[in-house]
Amino acid sequence: MAMVGGAHIHIDYSAPSVRNRMIYGGLVALDEVWVSGAHNATWLETDKPLKIAGNTLPAGKYALFTIPSAGDWTVIFNRNWDQHGKDEYEQSEDVFRFTIKPETLQESKEQLAYEVNKVSETAGTISLAWETKKISFPFEVVQ
Repeated sequence: MAMVGGAHIHIDYSAPSVRNRMIYGGLVALDEVWVSGAHNATWLETDKPLKIAGNTLPAGKYALFTIPSAGDWTVIFNRNWDQHGKDEYEQSEDVFRFTIKPETLQESKEQLAYEVNKVSETAGTISLAWETKKISFPFEVVQ
């Protein structure tokens, strides 16, 4: 959990390991919705609205999905946070989506990890890193 601009931001996820497996394009299908973790959908909870990629995410709890691809990835915030895998995923429940260019890591990251980092009094970044890929996007707390 992180505290940025008076907002409590919490991400709950299962952290799978690489264990000598091919991750992107193998265990994690390209161009398909992914829970961005394992088992239950990853979720983000905030007690204040956040501005992300020009969109406002109201205070609340949301599933955080991604669609990995060979190029840009899609990040999805979905109203149905309490779901197993992507089995119950419905695009009509999306709050918003945006695309982001992933970074290639110099060293493989064995276990999936999320981070919420404060960069100023009211702004921060959210990142996901696993195997050789990392996505990171900025947010601002709406005051």
